[in-house]
Amino acid sequence: MDIRVLGGLAVRTEDGNVHLGTPKQQLVFAMLAVQVGRLVTVDGLVDELWPEDPPRSAVPNVRTYAANLRRSVEAATAGRVSVVREQGGYRLGVEPSRVDLVRVGTGWRRARELAEAGEPVDAAALLAETIEAWPEPLLAGLPLGPTLTARRAEVDRERQAAVELLGELRLRTDRPDLALPLLRAHASRYPLREPAQALLMRALIRTDDLAGAVAVYEAAHDALAEQLGVPPGPELERVHRAALGARRARRRFAGGPVAAAASGGNEDAGRGPNWLPRVVPDFVGRRDVIERMLGDITADETGPVVRVIDGMAGCGKTTLAVHLAHRLADRLPGGQLFVDLGGHAEGAPVPPASALVTLLRQLGLPAGRIPGDLPDRIEMWRRELTLRRAVVVLDNAVDSAQVEPLLPVTGRAVVLVTSRRRLLALTERPPVSLPVLPEPEALALLTSLVGEERVAADPDGAAEMVRMCGGLPLAIRLAGTRLAHRPAWTMSDMVRRLAGKPAFLPRLKAEARTVVEAFAESYEPLDGAARGLFRSLGLVAAGHFDTAMVAALTDLPLDEAADLIDELVDRHLVEEIAEGRYRLHDLMRQYAYELSLQTDPEPVRKAAVAGLLDHLLHSVVVVSAPIEEKRLVDRNLRLTAPRRPDLLSARLPGDLEWLEEQRLNLNSLVRQAAREGHEAMAWRLARAAWRFFYMRSYFDDISATHGEGLVAARRTGDRHAVALMHNYLASACVRTGAYQEASAHLHEVVSIRAELGDVEGTDRARVNLGVVYWLTGRIQESLDVNEAAVRAGALDTLPVLPNLGLTLRFLGRHDESMAVHRLHLFVARVRGDLFHLSNALGHLGGVRYRIGQNAQAERLLRASLALRDRTGNGYARAETLSDLAGTYRQLGRLDEALRHHHAAIEAAANAGERHVQAEARNELAMTLRVAGRPEESVAMFHEALDIATRIAHPYEQGRALSGLAEHLADTDPEEARRYRRRALAIFERTGVPEQHEIRRLLAEVRPDRV
Repeated sequence: MDIRVLGGLAVRTEDGNVHLGTPKQQLVFAMLAVQVGRLVTVDGLVDELWPEDPPRSAVPNVRTYAANLRRSVEAATAGRVSVVREQGGYRLGVEPSRVDLVRVGTGWRRARELAEAGEPVDAAALLAETIEAWPEPLLAGLPLGPTLTARRAEVDRERQAAVELLGELRLRTDRPDLALPLLRAHASRYPLREPAQALLMRALIRTDDLAGAVAVYEAAHDALAEQLGVPPGPELERVHRAALGARRARRRFAGGPVAAAASGGNEDAGRGPNWLPRVVPDFVGRRDVIERMLGDITADETGPVVRVIDGMAGCGKTTLAVHLAHRLADRLPGGQLFVDLGGHAEGAPVPPASALVTLLRQLGLPAGRIPGDLPDRIEMWRRELTLRRAVVVLDNAVDSAQVEPLLPVTGRAVVLVTSRRRLLALTERPPVSLPVLPEPEALALLTSLVGEERVAADPDGAAEMVRMCGGLPLAIRLAGTRLAHRPAWTMSDMVRRLAGKPAFLPRLKAEARTVVEAFAESYEPLDGAARGLFRSLGLVAAGHFDTAMVAALTDLPLDEAADLIDELVDRHLVEEIAEGRYRLHDLMRQYAYELSLQTDPEPVRKAAVAGLLDHLLHSVVVVSAPIEEKRLVDRNLRLTAPRRPDLLSARLPGDLEWLEEQRLNLNSLVRQAAREGHEAMAWRLARAAWRFFYMRSYFDDISATHGEGLVAARRTGDRHAVALMHNYLASACVRTGAYQEASAHLHEVVSIRAELGDVEGTDRARVNLGVVYWLTGRIQESLDVNEAAVRAGALDTLPVLPNLGLTLRFLGRHDESMAVHRLHLFVARVRGDLFHLSNALGHLGGVRYRIGQNAQAERLLRASLALRDRTGNGYARAETLSDLAGTYRQLGRLDEALRHHHAAIEAAANAGERHVQAEARNELAMTLRVAGRPEESVAMFHEALDIATRIAHPYEQGRALSGLAEHLADTDPEEARRYRRRALAIFERTGVPEQHEIRRLLAEVRPDRV
């Protein structure tokens, strides 16, 4: 016996299909089947059957349909399916797995779990079976009402996600041949769905159909432009660039392999996320060390494994650790992570808090979920490692104190630490200290670079060369590469050229003189332009460069810069870490820096850094344009024309992934600019990056960059810039719950703007203070600030109106709040501002929900979410989802309410909005209580109270206390009274109308009745 709702509606038994009656009677059964095992209210059935104008006989008709179904279905299925009448509605009595929607949902969830656990082959097999059994659409052929229409759309979205995950898994497991037919059909059906088009392009690239991939992009580009009026997003653009790059590579290398361009991510087939650098292809030597370490790691099954590798600079510590990590990947499928701790690079080492952000992000956690406090980050990191068998490389550690917070305490992870110092406190086992290569292994490495014939032709010269290189792998590799590019040289020729070269790194002369000589031997054959470019790269604290950045740094034409950087890559002075992205080894950077100090006058060095900073600043402004308000950016930054406008064509507006790649560079360069005399660039670059940092919840980055910017601005005496840095430092404090610090920053802004006679800036800072007032329970003060701003008319009304409307709503002045939000909606429509349009719709829906106008609230809130999905605006999405969940609760649609509550909590966590996390939990607790799940409701109220108390957000504290009192009213009235008194004190202090209901309840429960 089988109940089918996917495709059409049917109840099938061994004797054939059960007759379900008229279309409206079928709708009743469909409502019960889609919500199998749960109560479906009579009101909900009426709304579904007659959404516009129900007849007077609607309720009796529903009861008749249910009675008919009870008789026909129970008889045809011998009682295996029953329509059960309960108080207020009906429930379908049947084993849930008999309903096909439940079965595919179970398969879909299990497949996702397998994929997340690093088992893509099993996940793909299960997902293929699930999709095969998943016809569409839901309840085809029936005239659906609002509930089933929404459920159909939800099921359709889930199926789209399932198909795309299956395509992704088949790419991960190196089966693009299986992915292609699936993705072709899916992308054809959804021409405006960018993830589908990007997956199809990646599959085409993997099968070497580069022209096909470009054609898919062009069709998607045209469809998006014609039907939505928007350009392709960053993901489609990125895969398009990969296709074009692969096509160029094919032309350049006459058909060489291009499949690597289609990886589309950082994951190896069949494994979790892989962030390891590439393996050195000619890795030789260290065999005894490798086998011993692999054996020890394999034998140690009792818990997490930590191994430390130390040794002098250039001895191959990182290369060995990465090689080991790759060898361990099959045994540790949970992921391969890598972070450079910067222990011996230019500038300060990476603090543990920042390293944890990088590692957690590599695991795929949204930035908003990463706690702000170091102890909480450590706890989250260790919890994540407990759940997966992963290998982690912590490279270039400065000391044990830097590494200790990054180590797991439980689980089965393997951590490999490299350092130039002996770190004895991290593990009971002594570190593996790498000596220089013995002569046989050093000669083997040289042979792999230059070939057996050349070594055999001059064995004495080869032996002398590896001796002069000190047995250091780095030096041998550099010298060998130089020989490989000089086929006419013998080994003895290279020895003569190495002899007598000056050492440019005096402090390394004693321990690694031959490394310096090898560096010099690689550098000196370059022409003047290439030498200048190499020296310039040593001046900048950036972790990596792209070609446009190199051109800006050197003031060279883009094509010439590209040719020169390619020459440096070919000579192994620079490493290409991805297509068009380059970096220097830290020793090479130091070498380049000292060369520049000796060769280039200070004005030349300073001009080079200024050129790069100017280009990066204007690049960030261009890329951030779709997410920024132009008038405000112009007012804040006061930019002059870019020095190199020709280089900005490489930047795509809205390419947030480019900003993600530059995140660490932005932090380093703001710090460098502040400390090397580029103060105006320091604060401008910090402000330009602010919106991206804010949207991605990188609040540590805001604090770091704007803190440096504040110091730089104070040094120059630029009061406008000082106020600007205080303002945006406050934004990070607000989002992380540091309300007192936020208030202090904003009072500084008010004082400075008033001193400067900047009326608009002063009013804007006061409006921002109004947000802090509201969050800290000073709602009347927040109202006064916002009303004053509107009356003054000195500010753009779009940012002020939502704050004013929300404040009025919290004070219970719903008619006034509605009027303000309607004005906000009108202004946003007139200006065509989709960001504010979606927010205004959500706020109007929130007011409607709170005054019980549920049908209107649902339409407004769903319209807001749809517009957010279309535009990619994730701001305040969690609040909108939470309000929609509450609306569904009031409509009696509890399943939908619970789904949306959990989505709201997830969205709040991803956004880092801690006060919304409390609000969403309070709302969920109310629904759980209505659903008859009191224990879960109490637990959720306690979670909300804990969050709200930690961030000192009184309103949600009061709501949680009131909710807990409601649960205790019958079982422990005295405790309930104490909770209510605490809630009343909060509500009276904040001035919200909830105080009146609390007073009424306290008055009803007299002391003599307690």
